[in-house]
Amino acid sequence: MTVVIGCGAGFSGDRTDAAGPLVEALRRYDAPCALMFETLGERTLAAAQLRRVTDSEGGDEPLLEAFLAPVLADCLSSGITVLGNFGAANPEAARRRVAALAAAANIPDARLGVVDGDDLRDRLASLDWTPWEGERRPLPDADAVVAANAYLGAEPLLEALHRRAQVVITGRVADPALALAPLRYHHGWAPDDWDRLAAGVLAGHLIECGTQVTGGYFADPGVKEVPGMATLGYPIVEVERDGRLVVTKPPGTGGLVTEQTVREQLLYEIHDPSAYLTPDVVLDLSEVTIRQVGPDRVAVSGARGRPAPETLKTTVSFLDGHQGEAEISYAGPNAVARAGLARETLRQRLADRCPPSLRARFDLIGVSSVFDGDVVGQPGSNRGAPDDVRLRLAVEHDRREVVELATQELLALYCCGPAGGGGVRRRHSRRLKTASYLIPREQVRPQVTLYLGDSLHAP
Repeated sequence: MTVVIGCGAGFSGDRTDAAGPLVEALRRYDAPCALMFETLGERTLAAAQLRRVTDSEGGDEPLLEAFLAPVLADCLSSGITVLGNFGAANPEAARRRVAALAAAANIPDARLGVVDGDDLRDRLASLDWTPWEGERRPLPDADAVVAANAYLGAEPLLEALHRRAQVVITGRVADPALALAPLRYHHGWAPDDWDRLAAGVLAGHLIECGTQVTGGYFADPGVKEVPGMATLGYPIVEVERDGRLVVTKPPGTGGLVTEQTVREQLLYEIHDPSAYLTPDVVLDLSEVTIRQVGPDRVAVSGARGRPAPETLKTTVSFLDGHQGEAEISYAGPNAVARAGLARETLRQRLADRCPPSLRARFDLIGVSSVFDGDVVGQPGSNRGAPDDVRLRLAVEHDRREVVELATQELLALYCCGPAGGGGVRRRHSRRLKTASYLIPREQVRPQVTLYLGDSLHAP
């Protein structure tokens, strides 16, 4: 038997019209199908927690309706299970919004499963925390913590499916779990069938970032050409009971699926290809084979698995001081030299007026803004220098007034020169940092709640 899964989003802010072609393609399969939406990153979740602080009804995925409204009715009527970490910091709020979408589609009794238990903020003092490898920071004070979320595995999502949920809404789960859960459900894989679980995690990993595997992030003009960038097809994975899989995309869509696109995504965020740690299994990619078997069809096999770790990764986001950003533009002849003079003037002013503990970075956008602007892109060092440059200042400090003073010094360049500066923008915010920890698996207690539309459904 084949189980087919499409991915309609790879991050919060992804294209919201992607799921339509996916659902159209999934409905053509004579096989169990699921549609997953992966919309969470670590800072995405922290930002969602901040939104919930000011709005108790907020904190879930802002684009939920845009993602789901065009396809929810078709999915429910066609038996396509929907799984998404739309819940972010507030899975119950996301559930209410999905229920409203289902009611608007004349399906008021849609079966909605909500998975929570990843949020550990209320239990910080009672858990055993170990800093993640490379981290040396002790657990922040509880009053500074904005978010503390464990990466759940597929088990609670599988429970929701066994309770016949048509839509499964989660907070923080490991991204591949959104695919592994329906694969376990339909294929009946045992919780200790490590090679099959590894194949399921691999399937989820290959499609979790959306169009990264169908050419989007792959594209590099003149080096790696990709057709139809404006109409990229989002990925589909066809998975057999024995773990063999094929990556493809909806017919007629842009992009491409090749051995090269699959290989790049295969290694994305993989630190150790022989031991990719997930809550469900340790995935070994060292014997994986990739083979083109048709246009936009790539077969992948050879995943191996070992027992899952005894600990779960938990990301803690916390407030730590303030940050600010300010920019000013210089254009026309000698723009790079004028922007460089502005930078050096600003550097000296900050040294004279701000505490030594101020941390500052200067970038000449148009000359150097991704790499350190203090190392490359020195004025006069490049031939054919641009005539449109933007000086960017980024600062951070424990005290907001210091950050505001630093960005005000850039604002003063309007009249304090050099000539021709304009278009100043400034912004200030609390500084949000993240750190990762490990906690014993048994200390995390996922919960699954089933609803019929807006009504709580008893087990």
